[in-house]
Amino acid sequence: MSLIGTQVKPFKAQAYRNGEFVEVTHEDLKGQWSIVVFYPADFTFVCPTELEDLQNVYETLKSLGAEVYSVSTDTHFTHKAWHDSSDAVGKITYTMIGDPSHEISRNFDVLIEEAGQADRGTFIIDPDGVIQSIEINAGNIGRDADVIVSKLKAAKYVRENPNEVCPAKWKEGKETLKPGLDLVGKI
Repeated sequence: MSLIGTQVKPFKAQAYRNGEFVEVTHEDLKGQWSIVVFYPADFTFVCPTELEDLQNVYETLKSLGAEVYSVSTDTHFTHKAWHDSSDAVGKITYTMIGDPSHEISRNFDVLIEEAGQADRGTFIIDPDGVIQSIEINAGNIGRDADVIVSKLKAAKYVRENPNEVCPAKWKEGKETLKPGLDLVGKI
């Protein structure tokens, strides 16, 4: 069953953010757009490149009204240790959620049970806490944060313009489509 169009399930977890340990719940994902990025594990190889890339667009995402949360099945203590020891991860200012109980990874259907790790999943959640976009990659395929920015812009646009849709390769400011009889068979 797809999670698209469903509410984020309840959770409560410890996280690391800007030198502090904080508690994060599903309620924190409401009231603004949220980008939730799952990754397999701290102290690995592809993960720091992705998380650094996400940090590079973090200000852009915030300017679009979105908050970013990264999640792995490591603890918040491990996130701090990784943050303190990695040049790439040390740049991160968004929230790094620990999921050692695997509750959040199961809620988002990205847990690899036999490994105890999460798939490389990206979720865009609207201000009502409803999942609008999902992308899941194999562990050896890194994501491009610019694609996340583009998807967020499209999700925001269609929320604000419910009678329009964004075609393939849509970019902000470009033409959208208005579904109707006049378009049937003409695209």
